[in-house]
Amino acid sequence: MRKHANARSPLAAWLEEAEDPEWKKPQDIKDRYRSADFLSGNRVIFDIGGNNFRLVVLVRYQNGVLLIQKIGTHAEYSRWKLS
Repeated sequence: MRKHANARSPLAAWLEEAEDPEWKKPQDIKDRYRSADFLSGNRVIFDIGGNNFRLVVLVRYQNGVLLIQKIGTHAEYSRWKLS
């Protein structure tokens, strides 16, 4: 949020939403976030801030833990090596 101040509000809103849901499987995420994309290793890419930012999150379904790995603009996202 320090690097992209205009991501602060959308990220805070996403964090607030993500605190309550119990995501037990990828479909639980897809039901709420239709544009979410799934990568290997239980990583999920969310579009936030009116699709201006990408958020990469590691999801531990068995214990309900989320770990934000990266957040950036679409231009930054295109340079990330996420495979």
